[in-house]
Amino acid sequence: MTDDHVNSKRRRLLTVATSAVGAVGAVGLVVPFAGSLSPSEKAKAAGAPVKVDISKLETGQQITVEWRGKPVWVIKRSQEALDFLPEMTPSLVDPDSDADQQPEYAKNEFRSIKGDVLVLVGICTHLGCSPKYRPELSTSVDGAFLCACHGSRFDLAGRVYSNVPAPKNLEVPPHMYLSDTEILIGSDEGATS
Repeated sequence: MTDDHVNSKRRRLLTVATSAVGAVGAVGLVVPFAGSLSPSEKAKAAGAPVKVDISKLETGQQITVEWRGKPVWVIKRSQEALDFLPEMTPSLVDPDSDADQQPEYAKNEFRSIKGDVLVLVGICTHLGCSPKYRPELSTSVDGAFLCACHGSRFDLAGRVYSNVPAPKNLEVPPHMYLSDTEILIGSDEGATS
């Protein structure tokens, strides 16, 4: 064998070995990088639906749970408060909930599946503050929710009053009843009005 032939074989062997080591190194870098693109377990849990037991929720009470990092309110309304809601219509920006802030099954005068239980995202549509629930004013023209940041007011269906900074009603998140005493917030698969 000539020196050129030996050198050629050696170069080919070194090229193949270098390519193989490079490929293994590239896979070693790509696998962890690709894995980092998947959401963490904590992130998955933050967006997961939340079950809420409403069996002990009394008229006028509010439960606050967290869903996707947002406060979600579940409020049990009295019949008197429900009867008062139509009286607010002339004072509201979007009394029929025409804007896209609630699922179809919540586009009614109560903005809920069942009239007495209201589910709302507790974030003002103006600048993201959290309005305060004022149950003592649920049958008042002053509004059941007041945002202390800039004075926006909402009725007990989360509908915004005219002439306040908030441009839209409070959001109704997707939700459904698993039973008469349990609501699933964050999923409405199969929900009906």
